[in-house]
Amino acid sequence: MNDELGFQADWPAPPWVRTLCTTRKGGVSTGDWSSLNLGDHCGDDPAHVAENRRRVIAALHAQPRWLRQVHGTVVAEDGIGGLPEADASWTRQAATACVVLTADCLPLLFCHRQERRVAAAHAGWRGLAAGVIEATVEALNADPAGLLVWLGPAIGPGAFEVGPEVREAFLAVDSQAGEAFRAGNAGKWWADLYVLARQRLARLGVHEVYGGGLCTAGDAARFFSHRRDHGRTGRMGNFIWMAPEP
Repeated sequence: MNDELGFQADWPAPPWVRTLCTTRKGGVSTGDWSSLNLGDHCGDDPAHVAENRRRVIAALHAQPRWLRQVHGTVVAEDGIGGLPEADASWTRQAATACVVLTADCLPLLFCHRQERRVAAAHAGWRGLAAGVIEATVEALNADPAGLLVWLGPAIGPGAFEVGPEVREAFLAVDSQAGEAFRAGNAGKWWADLYVLARQRLARLGVHEVYGGGLCTAGDAARFFSHRRDHGRTGRMGNFIWMAPEP
């Protein structure tokens, strides 16, 4: 793995599981998208995005399953081809990389201790509230007690101020969700996506959850941030795949 392009998830995954979370370093994009922007929908030069993706694919030795993310709950099934409108994907095929692009939303990577299947999910507050985590776990169709989840870089609780409707959307499903919100000014709230995700996973019986704590908005040197940069920014890629069976 080329460490210049990003870092791997820090979790006790099985030996066949591979991961990569890219940063904004190691690419050819310039300006607001400098430099390893993988998003082809955010105003960057398409030739730069294509070269950035080529570099990452060469490092993966796997074929990414790109998605057209819409802040929903659809989970794309195994296979390569097309550009499904979905916010998560899963596979049991080796050398097929599930990937979600983020720049403040929470990326989640899933694997299983015994079964060869992996998944990636994109969870902004809308998708999280609507059930993208639940949909991903259901699609994996594996014993939740054997699942491991890694929470990648996302906007942290000290930077994510939201209106009361966001808090209400979570409280309508789980009264314990209030623990993830801290009162702000003028009726607004500071929201903790990591706590919200852990609560959802715990309700599903998934307790081996790792990562969290890397704030995209607070680390401009490493991460793109949609909110910090007022919408004019790139996207990181969060990849998970499996090595071929020996």
